[in-house]
Amino acid sequence: MSMADVPPPIDPDLKIFHIAGDSKCPFFRKARDVTNALSLLFPAKYKLVKHEFPTRDEFRAFIADRKVQLADARAHNHTSSPFVCFGSDFENDPASCTYLGGCDAVVAFAQKLFGGGGDAAPMAAMAADGFAAPNEYDYDLVVIGGGSGGLAASKEAAKLGARVAVLDYVKPSPQGSQWGLGGTCVNVGCIPKKLMHQASILGELINHDARHFGWGPAGGAAAEGESPLVQHSWDVMVSEVQRYIKSLNFKYRVALRDADVKYINGLGEFVSPHEIKVTEFKGKAKTPKEKVISTARVLIATGGRPTHLACPGGEHAITSDDLFSLTTAPGKTCVVGAGYVALECGGFLNALGFDTTILVRSILLRGFDRECCDKIGNYMQKQGTKIIMGVTPASIEKMPDGKLNVTFSDGNSDVFDTVLAAVGRTADTATINLQAAGVVAGKNGKFDTQFEQTNVPHIYAIGDVLLGKPELTPVAIQAGILLAQRLFDSSSEAMDYKNVATAVFTPLEYGAVGLSEEEAISKYGEAGIEVFYSPFVPLEWSLTPERETDSFPCFCKIIADKGDNNKVLGMHYLGPNAGEVIQGYGTAVKRGVTYRDIMDTVGIHPTTAEVFTTLTVSKSSGKVAEVAGC
Repeated sequence: MSMADVPPPIDPDLKIFHIAGDSKCPFFRKARDVTNALSLLFPAKYKLVKHEFPTRDEFRAFIADRKVQLADARAHNHTSSPFVCFGSDFENDPASCTYLGGCDAVVAFAQKLFGGGGDAAPMAAMAADGFAAPNEYDYDLVVIGGGSGGLAASKEAAKLGARVAVLDYVKPSPQGSQWGLGGTCVNVGCIPKKLMHQASILGELINHDARHFGWGPAGGAAAEGESPLVQHSWDVMVSEVQRYIKSLNFKYRVALRDADVKYINGLGEFVSPHEIKVTEFKGKAKTPKEKVISTARVLIATGGRPTHLACPGGEHAITSDDLFSLTTAPGKTCVVGAGYVALECGGFLNALGFDTTILVRSILLRGFDRECCDKIGNYMQKQGTKIIMGVTPASIEKMPDGKLNVTFSDGNSDVFDTVLAAVGRTADTATINLQAAGVVAGKNGKFDTQFEQTNVPHIYAIGDVLLGKPELTPVAIQAGILLAQRLFDSSSEAMDYKNVATAVFTPLEYGAVGLSEEEAISKYGEAGIEVFYSPFVPLEWSLTPERETDSFPCFCKIIADKGDNNKVLGMHYLGPNAGEVIQGYGTAVKRGVTYRDIMDTVGIHPTTAEVFTTLTVSKSSGKVAEVAGC
């Protein structure tokens, strides 16, 4: 056996792979060759240390004591050749190493790396959680929360052979709103929000754009300034949206049944680290019925609920939990908040014809690119949305006629039919008795986890209850699936929370991936980045004067790292179909695309997405970006 002395790595990013196995095993040789290729191609990033044995018994004897010193519990059951981990010294200090897996894990690591440009997916090293199969518990995994992330994790775990139960019960909002299986996204978030945003787009297309394309009443196009061609019905829209949501609720229940996941429509709370009390509300009288179930592992996926207003009279405000199922039109509306929920809801309410005012305490869309956020605010105001900066509600008084008199913090006041509180969300973890399980949460109810693992090793969390992670549905779904694969399969792949693309469905839609300009300057210095940009007018808006709130209302930019071959750090887009545009570019940024790569890409003409392939003017040049014709 040949052993190489491994000096401490000079570069902390250097991965030293340790591959132990039977020299006659083809899988050992394959993994060895793949890792050796990585070390030859990228000597500053990867190094191979072989632990090669002439027989399987000698190999197993070598790893027997060492593998149980690794933090990852999956390593403890690994007996096949090869055994792969990375760290400084597997022979003498195995506890310092991170388990990767076998041959398949090595190949998957290399495939991720060579998929294009970016680094390989991060590997998870989780603490041992004591799981064994079979066990005496009722379930291998109980998921508390039936939202997108919890459902995805539960179905994946069941597919891998685990005995899984999902607990989901929606506590009514203060206004009495309640809904079915599927979580915030399906019932009171992404789905109804996007549908109502689409309703507002249709109204603008019909009542503004259509006449300029020759459409109008029979007998001739309506003249500018005439009554709208169509009227919007809030009742019809809400009815159709809720009908669609209920169909999704049913499909989710069927999907759980087909996946052999036990669905329990009840509240769950810990009574001990491995026991959960389930409260179901039976019959028309909603009589509570309690039982206790036991589980080897728990996944907290309860998501968040809207934060309520703290001012006097705040109880008169509704939230996004209520808006999408309102049985009567909201009328004149005051939206309190400046995040994506506030701006998206305020935007589509204004476009649907409701007098809308948004109260903003400080800045719009905190955490996003400031230049883009300012453009969104300007566009919305020119389209008729009133935005009052630096103001919060001091009090809300319900008047005898049912209207709401809102006094602002600057002393002014106005009367509204509806007040919508959109000041953020709070993790919905306060009622699940975390103390009984020993789980520690922050003041905001969120968990500071390592690879979705809380301070109690067999209790995990995903989605909006995680501290410092993107609160996005696809993030929760991806994290849930990867976690299930790590818990009940041989995967080591961790969730990568970097460079997650997202879209904000404001009237001027916003798509973004990577760093904002402010974040890039903070990290690399103003001299270390280059910003390529351009305003533009979408072709489909070019015939509509109402769209021309500015000479060029839409905008996009690329932020690049000068010190790394102009590698793209962030891409930002304002314009139609922002989510569709940024999705593909999101993949490119994830894989390490450079500015040159994008310039070398032939755009699809005439589209808005092709504008990214024409960004030749940088901010540092001092030139003004002008849009040219074909």
